Amino acid sequence: MTLRQQIAALCLLFLTALPAQAHGYVVRAIPADRSVLPRPPTRLQYWFSEALERRFSELNLRNQSGDMIAVGGVDEASPSLLSLQVPPDLPDGAYIVELRPAFASDGHVIAESRVFFVGEEVGGVAGQAADGRALPLETLWRALLSAANSLFFGAALLYSLVLRPAWGSPKHPAGGLPPRVMRRLRRSLMAAVALALAANMIALMQQSMAFFSADALSVIQRNLWQVVQIGSRFGDVWTFRMVLLTFTAILIFAAEYYRGVMPRLTDGIWKSLAWLGALLIGSTMITSHAAGSLLLPWLALAVHWLHALAAAFWLGGIMALALVLPAALGPYEGEARRQAFKAVMARFSRLIAPMVIILIISGAYNALNWFVSPADVAASYGGALGVKLVMAAPLLLAGGLNHLSLRPQLAERLLSFGGRKLVAAAFRLGIWLRLEVVFALLVLLAAAWLSATPIPQPKSLQNQADAPQATQKIGGYAITSAVIPGGPGINTYDIILRRADRPADDARVYLQMVNPKRGRRGPWTLAAPLEKGLYAASGDEIDAAGTWWTLIDIVAEDGEMTRAAFVWEIAESDAVLRSRPPQFIHLLLLLLLGAALCLWAYPAIRRALAGLRITPASGLMALTAVAAALAVMGFGAAFIAQRQTAYELTLNPPPAPVNAVLPDADSLRRGEALYRRHCLVWQGHSADFRALRAQLDDARDDALYAAVADGWRGLPACAAPLSEVQRWDIVNYFRTFEARGASS
Repeated sequence: MTLRQQIAALCLLFLTALPAQAHGYVVRAIPADRSVLPRPPTRLQYWFSEALERRFSELNLRNQSGDMIAVGGVDEASPSLLSLQVPPDLPDGAYIVELRPAFASDGHVIAESRVFFVGEEVGGVAGQAADGRALPLETLWRALLSAANSLFFGAALLYSLVLRPAWGSPKHPAGGLPPRVMRRLRRSLMAAVALALAANMIALMQQSMAFFSADALSVIQRNLWQVVQIGSRFGDVWTFRMVLLTFTAILIFAAEYYRGVMPRLTDGIWKSLAWLGALLIGSTMITSHAAGSLLLPWLALAVHWLHALAAAFWLGGIMALALVLPAALGPYEGEARRQAFKAVMARFSRLIAPMVIILIISGAYNALNWFVSPADVAASYGGALGVKLVMAAPLLLAGGLNHLSLRPQLAERLLSFGGRKLVAAAFRLGIWLRLEVVFALLVLLAAAWLSATPIPQPKSLQNQADAPQATQKIGGYAITSAVIPGGPGINTYDIILRRADRPADDARVYLQMVNPKRGRRGPWTLAAPLEKGLYAASGDEIDAAGTWWTLIDIVAEDGEMTRAAFVWEIAESDAVLRSRPPQFIHLLLLLLLGAALCLWAYPAIRRALAGLRITPASGLMALTAVAAALAVMGFGAAFIAQRQTAYELTLNPPPAPVNAVLPDADSLRRGEALYRRHCLVWQGHSADFRALRAQLDDARDDALYAAVADGWRGLPACAAPLSEVQRWDIVNYFRTFEARGASS
């Protein structure tokens, strides 16, 4: 596999993450938990911060006696929404909502229940919060997989960056290292692949048990694991990882098989193994918490992947050293053994120092993805993170002492006489390396526990505002309209239609959203009839806060049309939260992370600069050119943004005048009378009249107002002096000639 193919495969893998939505918890609930409603809701809707597995997510409604009332699931229009249609005429009382979302990215299944009341609050009825603890079996397979990936990646990089530069010799064309060392490395890599395959099998079993809430025997007997493998995103990533592991095992076998006759092929395969290890670690990122961060999700994935790679090189490198060094140093004695050991450990130590800095900075950035306020740290996720940090502290200490043991001059300055003797003795006995292996395994276990723990629901980001709802009685109908969730973004529009106190389910209901101040009109949409007089549509027309109108046209079987119009004040805070902007601390951490990466790459950068033979004058010119280029790019970006804003205002300038007359049934009735009395020439069949009607879908209200007041092409203005309100009434009536759309 070439480098280009590897990068393409990784990009394809990351595309399966689909982190377009938020992650891991409820961001909006209608009705809110323990809310008291004067009348039953039409639907239950729970928006989550990431996409859900449609087949494995459930939503149930029970009464206070525990009897099942209705069953719902993932909404057809939004993969992050659990919805349920409530039966009409629910009696007063307490109702329990059971939620069991299965999150698509990390496979977590969380069960909880919530309560709402119709009429008055009922005592003694409460919901059950979700269990924030990690599952032991999930922690196990994540720990095994993390250990396997770390060992593989650490051993592969150890070969390329440490062992070969320190011990490489042209006497060994197949890999550049003595056969005993290559043999121990190969066995380490194969053990890592075998461990990863076993962890993957346990992962599929555990995920199947979680999705179906079944035991292991049922999963095997009923082949439920096949359903998860084929019908879930977790299964897609699992299959990709299995194929990648199989391909990796074949490459390792080929390198061994052809090492005698094709040593260059063996050398090329060994150099590519680190890239495969990075891909294996990247595949675990797709099923991690970072896949749906509210804060710059693609960047969160990249930083988390970088964090995992740095940890794998450090921890996996320690484990690989512990496995390889006994065989590598076996033939040596005394000073030769010490020098060979020091050559490897000194090079490894120099590489690890910047890695630790990268780990700390990227870990802080990852934590701030989930900890929005201090209260969030008190969740189970915060406790698991604390355990991981406690486990990492002795590992850092052991690594620091190992670093001192390789630098006697530094130890001389920092440690007392007794401390120097202790460090020297530990160095001779190799104790620090063994201690680092133990602590590395503990850190991997703590990291697995953290990955298996559900992320906290940020207290400061919870938004439980009620959806705007209103009822009107017009033309024999009682029309209830609701905008759910009631903010900018994708909304659901519910319409309950009753006639003579009975559900009216025999009408066609059309809906249009209008922003009068901006002259914006959405298309007329045919609302889908659900049942019992409930009609629903969805759309993204509400793209900003402000005043919006919902226009509803009800067409009966005999063709008679009834108009209802509702006015909403849409607030930014009522939108479903889909992202949050970065704060100064996030930008600072990213800047520090970039500096740490430059520090790690400094030797390669220095060698490249030395090859260029840069003089002070040429360096100054290069820096000036870079600064000028950055300034030009910044100026160009600002200029393009300004021109884009000006262009959008040119295409869609604010309307003048603004339609301030709500196009309700009264306005349409007045407008029809005025139109028939004063706009006789508009009622013919001239080409100009037909052209104006054909442009109704795209024409703005202010353009129609000008046509009524001043005429349009060959059509004269409506006769007689008309007030502004009367002209708007005519415009509102003329809008009824618009074509009505199809189902949403």
